Amino acid sequence: MPATESAKPQILSGHIPALDGVRGLAIFMVLLLHFVGLTSPTNRFESILVLVTGYGFYGVDLFFVLSGFLITGILYDSRNSAHFFRNFYMRRILRIFPLYYAVLIALFIIAPNIQFFHGTSLDVLRQHQAWAWLYAVNIYDGIMGGYSLPYIDHFWSLAVEEHFYFVWPLIVWIFARRPRSLLSVSLLIGLSAFIARLAASLAHVNPLAVFVLTPFRLDALCLGGFLAVVARQPDGIQTLKRWIAPITATAGIVLVGTFVWNRFTDAGVDILRPTRASLFLVLLAMLMLRALTAPQNTPLSGVLRSKPMIFLGKYSYGIYVFHHFFSYYLFTHGTEFLLAQRMGSHTAAVVLQSSAGIALSIAVAVLSYELFEKRFLTLKRLWSRTKS
Repeated sequence: MPATESAKPQILSGHIPALDGVRGLAIFMVLLLHFVGLTSPTNRFESILVLVTGYGFYGVDLFFVLSGFLITGILYDSRNSAHFFRNFYMRRILRIFPLYYAVLIALFIIAPNIQFFHGTSLDVLRQHQAWAWLYAVNIYDGIMGGYSLPYIDHFWSLAVEEHFYFVWPLIVWIFARRPRSLLSVSLLIGLSAFIARLAASLAHVNPLAVFVLTPFRLDALCLGGFLAVVARQPDGIQTLKRWIAPITATAGIVLVGTFVWNRFTDAGVDILRPTRASLFLVLLAMLMLRALTAPQNTPLSGVLRSKPMIFLGKYSYGIYVFHHFFSYYLFTHGTEFLLAQRMGSHTAAVVLQSSAGIALSIAVAVLSYELFEKRFLTLKRLWSRTKS
């Protein structure tokens, strides 16, 4: 075992099922958003359901925090490897590129030759396909000021993560030998992203551009990176444990205060909006830490270590890639209302549609992983991050 690995806390050694559960929770939140939160409510119950599941977009923030934590941990642990950059990038490529580019090949090369897929949506995608090939869906949507690429607009978050992966290894490599410096850089970049969002909100920059463009989203990734470095310092895990309760309480109280404020006045909304998003982000980070450090007999640990959550976490990448193809089709074709006419209940139609869409998304993701993605993942052993 390399020297850099020996100092790593036991809790961070090997596979961490609870973090699989966190990933599972993140993708579950996204699924609820796109299959339930985007439906058109027709009664009070549905309105509440849509309101609650609408917060599922924070599942992406949870993905970002978790990715920052895991990726920074991998980079920090292998900082003395002779093939630091090669091993990291090859392993990332083998995990991410095969499915991503296989989907693009299916969309832009195979689908145009099949009459069933012909239509306006495919024409729009083909016209602007370069943005997808270059991992720049978020840039195109930011420029357009709205979701402008049918079926693949959700790839914006994959673009953000890919941009982070491209730059972050160099930053870790430069500063990892001085952990305090790396912690400072992580905080500085994260704070800069928050300030940029705040300034953009005050300047009334298009909200979607602020939501999807990489510079505005680095705080989640860097917060995860910051926590990963802290965890690897002497008594770092104990330090993080002590942080959870006071930070959660403080962020929670301030967050509730922002909602109470909005009940009485719209003043300061341009400040409250980005602030509230950052408070949610902090709470999600504390949730991740609690999942990492909680004893196995606690309710939270029981949920996140449960087979369904770990299952969702294992296949989360494929689920994320595929699910929006189904949800986008369902909502653009108004299937919830067609089903409601047949079933006599819009609520029942939403339940059926969302259940079927989620199940189909998971099924396709499992098949993709087991029959296709695993073939590439086995090659990761050739670029083991523990090799020097």
